[in-house]
Amino acid sequence: MKTHQSTDGVVWNVVVQSPGSSNAMVLFRHPDGQSSRLDRYNWFISQGAESRSVTSRLSPEKVLEHLNPTEIAALFRRSMPVSPPDPLGARRPSASSPRG
Repeated sequence: MKTHQSTDGVVWNVVVQSPGSSNAMVLFRHPDGQSSRLDRYNWFISQGAESRSVTSRLSPEKVLEHLNPTEIAALFRRSMPVSPPDPLGARRPSASSPRG
């Protein structure tokens, strides 16, 4: 497993999942581990020979081994949330604040 430190100082665990013949999901797991709502993902697209064979599969271990810190940072910058924000976790006005 590799890690990536984002600009806000959070150290994310980097995992590769769902390999296909030409792509694999790079998952950035948030360190609190309490909910996958904070996790993020992006797709690694392979240009290798295996990408031209529909019967082959990328190895998650080899994809992770191939990714250098610069590539991981680029994938993270363009990553998307795994889940939408928790609607119940949204900030609510306190009882003493005026409503407008």
